[in-house]
Amino acid sequence: MSAPYSDLTFAGLIGNRARSNPDLDVLTIEGAGQRADEVRTYRQLWDHGRRLGAALRGLGLQQNDLFGLLMANHAEFVEAMVAAGVTGTVFVPIDSRTKGDKLAYMLKAANCSGVIAADYALPNLAEIRDQLPQLKWVVGLSTDEGKSTAARLTAHGVAPYAQLLASPIDDFELAAVEPESAMQLIYTSGTTGDPKGIVMTHKRYCETSALASRLFGYRGDDRPYSGLSLTHANAQVLTLGNALAAGMRCVLSRRFTKSRLWDITRRYGCTSFSLLGGMTTAVYAEPPKRDDADNPVRFVVSAGMPKAIWADFERRFGLQILEFYGAAEGGLTVKPIGAGPIGSIGKPIATLKHRIVDDEGRDVAHGEPGELLFRAADGSAFRVEYFGNPQASALKTEGGWLHMGDVVTEDPDGWLWFQYRKGGGIRCNGDFINPAFVEKAIAECPDVDDVYVYGVTARSGVPGEKDPVAAVVPTDPARFDPQALFRSCRERLEANFVPRYIQVLPQIPKTASEKPQERFLIEAFEAQPHCVFTERRA
Repeated sequence: MSAPYSDLTFAGLIGNRARSNPDLDVLTIEGAGQRADEVRTYRQLWDHGRRLGAALRGLGLQQNDLFGLLMANHAEFVEAMVAAGVTGTVFVPIDSRTKGDKLAYMLKAANCSGVIAADYALPNLAEIRDQLPQLKWVVGLSTDEGKSTAARLTAHGVAPYAQLLASPIDDFELAAVEPESAMQLIYTSGTTGDPKGIVMTHKRYCETSALASRLFGYRGDDRPYSGLSLTHANAQVLTLGNALAAGMRCVLSRRFTKSRLWDITRRYGCTSFSLLGGMTTAVYAEPPKRDDADNPVRFVVSAGMPKAIWADFERRFGLQILEFYGAAEGGLTVKPIGAGPIGSIGKPIATLKHRIVDDEGRDVAHGEPGELLFRAADGSAFRVEYFGNPQASALKTEGGWLHMGDVVTEDPDGWLWFQYRKGGGIRCNGDFINPAFVEKAIAECPDVDDVYVYGVTARSGVPGEKDPVAAVVPTDPARFDPQALFRSCRERLEANFVPRYIQVLPQIPKTASEKPQERFLIEAFEAQPHCVFTERRA
């Protein structure tokens, strides 16, 4: 059966699979024991996406318009991706927790003409609606969380999603979409300032999705899982896109939950899942169980597995780690399973070449730290477009190289080692502190449910130095003793690695990709001194 569409556009990819394998249940949003699973076949995604596209045209959506997508992981999120593809429009995924000035900024900066939002996110949208004169329409998705009825949505000027799916598609015409055209505007995490909207093309999304299976060693019968948000490139490309391109039956959770992770993999037979940065420590911090290794998982696709817990993690859970490094803007390294030294982020893929440079742009020697840069292997200049921000775009690709903003080292065998985010390392008393070792020691304490180590301006006043802070979430806040945790750190860590402060929180603020947000931790550190403890030593 010949493919009628290009596999290098998102709608074309789904349309082709809807012809060749229409009834494969390619997507499951697991119900967490609270609701029925949301299951979609290729045919359902294709039909629902076209119906939604027809309805959005009726609301005034025109080709090349941008619209916001404000929800956690739902099957309707993916249907909206298809709708954007068939109408030749651009979707802008936004974490459903976003509110206030940040939400207004993101919708304004992208010039969104409309928003599709889950009902639990609608109150946040309503609060800033008067700041968005360009917003012409809002579509609301009724959920078990928001419990909005169609009548209630309509009464508030919101079009009910379910009613839009009744739109006819018999005479629906797909928009002409080129692979190099924009598919979505995906925002950076905004951990250090205002988020920037990365323009991701159809071609880049589809090629990267197809490439993931080959690079990561997936088999046709694998079933990948992710609890990461579809507003983040990891879940949207490396799990969802990978599954859609390869015909694997992926499973997603509405939101990440470490306590149910292994139960989910067992129930759905998931053979792989994704973890980012602090998620690994959070999972490792769960109390060990006898059946930890009794699971169907072959390997974890990890970005940021700390060397300190790597081997223990594999042994405890009976699996292997595939480590990779990359960003939504581009750049990719992979350490295949069983290859290379533990702790390395791998080597650049074959289509890329790299440099490691100092602050003056000079190449550094093996073993010396420097910023990681990428360029296409054929020598062509790297291109990144931040929507409406040509200055930031040019800076990111100065000299034709993609500047990652991360400091790495390279060993004599070509394996790369992540050191720290440029400007974000913890240098204390002249030494660089590896937060992973501190986090491992604290995560293994039974009184700690989650931990993240970061730095604040050093009390010494030495330029460039920071004092380490351990932000912890106790398992039982009423019984938690910060001094006992300090004592434990003294027993398990060298003196310079012991945190100067322990910051006790009900939860660690994180992005949609589960990345801890240091700026909010620092704000809380300064605004809530009663939650910050220093060590009392005899």
